[in-house]
Amino acid sequence: MARTPQPDDPLGLYLHIPFCTSICNYCNFNRGLFDAPLKARYVHALADEVCAAGDGAPVDTVYFGGGTPSLLEPEEIAALIAACGAGFDLAPDAEVTLEANPETVHAQALRGWMDAGVNRVSLGVQSLLDTELARLGRRHSAARAREAIGVALSAGCDVSADLMLWLPAQSREDCAASVAGLLDLRPTHVSFYLLELYPNAPLRDEMARAGWSRAPDEDAAAMYLDTLARTDDAGYEQYEISNVAHPGKRCRHNLKYWQDGNWLGFGCGAHSTRAGRRWRNVAETGRYVDMVERGLPPTAERRELTPAEQLGDALFTGLRVVDGIDLDLVRERYGVDVMARYGESLDPFLDAGWLLHESGRIKLTRQGMLLANEVMGTFV
Repeated sequence: MARTPQPDDPLGLYLHIPFCTSICNYCNFNRGLFDAPLKARYVHALADEVCAAGDGAPVDTVYFGGGTPSLLEPEEIAALIAACGAGFDLAPDAEVTLEANPETVHAQALRGWMDAGVNRVSLGVQSLLDTELARLGRRHSAARAREAIGVALSAGCDVSADLMLWLPAQSREDCAASVAGLLDLRPTHVSFYLLELYPNAPLRDEMARAGWSRAPDEDAAAMYLDTLARTDDAGYEQYEISNVAHPGKRCRHNLKYWQDGNWLGFGCGAHSTRAGRRWRNVAETGRYVDMVERGLPPTAERRELTPAEQLGDALFTGLRVVDGIDLDLVRERYGVDVMARYGESLDPFLDAGWLLHESGRIKLTRQGMLLANEVMGTFV
């Protein structure tokens, strides 16, 4: 079982890089097309924001998310990591993750990233079938994804591979083939998600025009459970609803989100949560850069979380983790007996076998993970 997080644990830093060479037809993240002059200004603004916020607090994870952070030059990544070290007490063994698209990964780039301080690459593989990649509007091929994973592992970098399930026109057999192909490559970490189609996603229109449909819900559930069975057999440990890893290779940064930790987000649209406060930056890239260049804080909204909100967030996200929620820690931190307050509402999930209450914890069963939002809704 993983160590129980504490309120004074080191912070995580998230740096948002919004630039992409093309926009995927399913994506709903804060991103835009690559603009070299704007990118240069953005990197300077981002470093300035990090330095201005620095208070010397200990930090043990840095995460470059996007967008496509691997579009940055190695020296730009190095400058941003240096800004983190200048403003905060960055641990020598900090986990430093860079999200990357497979087509941007090659040996020279990887050496530059690692020399800059990156020790973990998160690759947006999504599928290892070329037909599925084409439907998603991805720029890489399955062969290119395999090559990228191999190059990164050979360089000694930890590799997390993202995979999407329940894709348009995807069968259980297609999904199984993609999963098996990925596991053969032995990345150190795998994240897999059921594709969520947001209302205005261009992929919706493309599906209608092409006559692509998605498999029934019961097949989506089977894809999820099949994937977990395969990762179990391959020696991976599930530690969160959608994440598995080799022993000792869990994503330390993302665990801060799920285990009631604290993090600071920098860049356009980035969110922060620390000491009962939550804030977010302005989302538009040009406006963010302009505000930082003028010496203005780029915050769009800031508020104090009520005790009830803090408790609800801790319980809601805590159930995502396989280890579940430490009831004694919740009582110590929030002064609440979870079973006394929520037990009657949780009883149907316990009776149905979706939830377990044992050894001072409550946690979802694997079947319960398929209905996680329904269970988590108890706390909000």
